[in-house]
Amino acid sequence: MTFTLAPDADGILPDSMIEAMAEAGLILPEYDFVESQIQPASLDLRLGPIAYRVRASFLPGPNVTVAERIDELKLHEIDLSEGAVLETNCVYIVPLLESLALPPNIFAAANPKSSTGRLDVFTRVIADGTRRFDVIGAGYHGPLYAEISPKTFPVLLREGSRLSQVRFRVGDAVLDTEALEDLHAQDPLVDIDDADLTNGLAVSVDLSGENASGFVGYRAKRHTGVVDVDRRGGYAVEDFWEPIHARADRTLILDPGEFYILASKEAVQVPPDYAAEMVPFDPLVGEFRVHYAGFFDPGFGHDGAGGKGSRAVLEVRSREVPFILEHGQIVGRLVYERMLDRPDSLYGQRIGSNYQGQNLKLSKHFKV
Repeated sequence: MTFTLAPDADGILPDSMIEAMAEAGLILPEYDFVESQIQPASLDLRLGPIAYRVRASFLPGPNVTVAERIDELKLHEIDLSEGAVLETNCVYIVPLLESLALPPNIFAAANPKSSTGRLDVFTRVIADGTRRFDVIGAGYHGPLYAEISPKTFPVLLREGSRLSQVRFRVGDAVLDTEALEDLHAQDPLVDIDDADLTNGLAVSVDLSGENASGFVGYRAKRHTGVVDVDRRGGYAVEDFWEPIHARADRTLILDPGEFYILASKEAVQVPPDYAAEMVPFDPLVGEFRVHYAGFFDPGFGHDGAGGKGSRAVLEVRSREVPFILEHGQIVGRLVYERMLDRPDSLYGQRIGSNYQGQNLKLSKHFKV
């Protein structure tokens, strides 16, 4: 089977095209995809059977393979076939079960899955010969690897666990400010009247405490038990998280090295013919990082997929110094892109999406 796109195609490939890419040999899994692995605008990537504990994170650079760097830096090997615990603040490299044979007009980008980011598991995808994490160039032929570093909780992983996802793109389909304003006029992207749509939809933090739970977020506890990344609803919230109550001045001081789950002030949505990605607002506005997991699928929060607006959950970590967040402070932007075609299944439809219609919500591993 061959796979072709129109010469002037611009957009993100939907689920049907991802499946067609695999049938054409452009995506090469070690064994058949599992249920829900193909998402509306991305493909979940599965861990292989071996993890390598390495001395440090790395990029291979031009003309160097990841396997060669692993041989230089590995401390020991870990068998994941029956499951194994990865410890916090260690760096592991795991060959993935999916490799690629991309044509010269298709490139790819990876991101942690939502549940991965909400566990504070720092995860990036590496390809041979690359100078950048999470970027796979057009025409790439070769294996993929996951770099994994749990930051707060030790995690139990196994062969087939899915921590990362990859999107396939052709051309440039990012909506500029004018196009985003036109889309917002036709199908409102956010539940406020004065939306800031300059180079993406501005997203701010909610520290009001006016949501259904009555508090503004969670701070992760230290020295907890292990979290099995494939276990849904298996852990008591109070064993891993401390709720954060709203302050009268609607601020929150981020402590260096601590991990927080917060929510956006805005309820956002992604129309069915578009996808979005959370990007940093401005690295100069403060010493904190927001949102490890950046992909928002078509239909996220959308009426047509049962969403009626969904808050963006923010995975927040302060860096070197304490930093004060204020209610309504802009912390990121949602950049919207066109899909090449509408997905067969939107976010929240038949694929077990855990976060449709969400407010402040922890990962699926914790009991509601």
